[in-house]
Amino acid sequence: MPSLRGHVATYSKPTIILGIDPGSRITGIGVIRAQGADLKYIYSESLKLPSGELPGRLQMIYARLTQVIGETSPDIVAIERVFLAKNPQSALVLGHARGAAMLAAVNHALPVMEYSATEIKKTVVGRGRADKAQVQHMMRVLLGLRVAPGEDASDALAAAVCHAHHQQLNTALRHAE
Repeated sequence: MPSLRGHVATYSKPTIILGIDPGSRITGIGVIRAQGADLKYIYSESLKLPSGELPGRLQMIYARLTQVIGETSPDIVAIERVFLAKNPQSALVLGHARGAAMLAAVNHALPVMEYSATEIKKTVVGRGRADKAQVQHMMRVLLGLRVAPGEDASDALAAAVCHAHHQQLNTALRHAE
């Protein structure tokens, strides 16, 4: 079997990836630039939403993501897939937050890739059950940051990095054939 080494950087073009960790109280937003194995930090934030009616919070998620999309011009969005929560009401509310985030993406004609929290953690930390501190540490290391981003911003960046790794592998496999 031919080696995949060297194929990735040669064949992949720069991609701006918007990662989103949806939440009805805090939504993580992270943007990176990926080219092969090279990852560059662009932006991140933990969007803290005020208490109040859910529709207003969803509008804030949509509006902020629309603004970030306009400012960073991503090529694709990577979002954390809903997990099965013990509380069905929590899962429903989280689904609404994801819907607001996905609507912002599709209204800008951006493809949306979904990854489970376990898949994201396994990709960026090496363990699907990694804790938030481990994800934060790996985002600091992988993106060359002096300070680790907050938990939610790190989770969003991790979703973007997860997609970058999947994209890198798929590119390498296509060119190895």
